Amino acid sequence: MILGVGTDMANIERITGTLNRFGDRFRNRVFTKVEQNKAERRKDVAGTYAKRWAAKEACSKALGTGLAMGISWKDMSVKNLHSGQPVMELTGWAAKRLAEMTPAGHKAVVHVSLTDDHPWAQAFVVIDAVPLCGAQVD
Repeated sequence: MILGVGTDMANIERITGTLNRFGDRFRNRVFTKVEQNKAERRKDVAGTYAKRWAAKEACSKALGTGLAMGISWKDMSVKNLHSGQPVMELTGWAAKRLAEMTPAGHKAVVHVSLTDDHPWAQAFVVIDAVPLCGAQVD
């Protein structure tokens, strides 16, 4: 069952300007070290940050909160599997909110898709709940 859906677009040129203006202050406020390391190794640094920015916005919408109610940028982190597939890791308040919205006997799964076509980066997040093995579902 789908628990939440969110999408967001970010302007890569706007992220470039923000990186130029605020540098590490912006990076450290919004992105985890894993996200920063990934972005800084890429040819398109700003595009990589823009996709992760959009993913955090989309995830907060899928959680039903937006970036209000105490959620922190770093409570949502984009990582990549060895295959390159992006995955969202939720900690802190975001993880608490996810647990609250997940029905008993289910496990929440956060799916994320990222794309960019300069000057735009886009993310789409779907949160669904799958029954745990042996769980009774009404």
